[in-house]
Amino acid sequence: MSDSMPGPGTAAATAPGAAPSEVAEAPSAQDPSGVDAAPDPAAAHPPGPAAPTPLGIGRTPTGDAEVDARLERLADADHLPADGHIEVYEDVHGGLRDALTALDARPAPAPVPAPVPSYDNRS
Repeated sequence: MSDSMPGPGTAAATAPGAAPSEVAEAPSAQDPSGVDAAPDPAAAHPPGPAAPTPLGIGRTPTGDAEVDARLERLADADHLPADGHIEVYEDVHGGLRDALTALDARPAPAPVPAPVPSYDNRS
């Protein structure tokens, strides 16, 4: 036999020999007037994370339109929750890597011919 007592609202809160239909119900939240009190909406839905805020970091133009466009794409992360940043960062990183790779693929400028020495023996 146990000395513990069941809490209010449990099925074991019946009087000995009482029928199951006579089970005591859990007390409801009531104000002193006996009218059910409305639940606190803030308690039912705790506040979520704060909305994303822009970091306000300035971007200096590089002079290369392709690179500048990729750097401007970073501003898209300002309006996303942190778990959405990775997609933007990977896109920007991939674009910058492609721009650098394209620099290696461009043909080198044609060499400037060296001046031809003149052999003037008129002295």
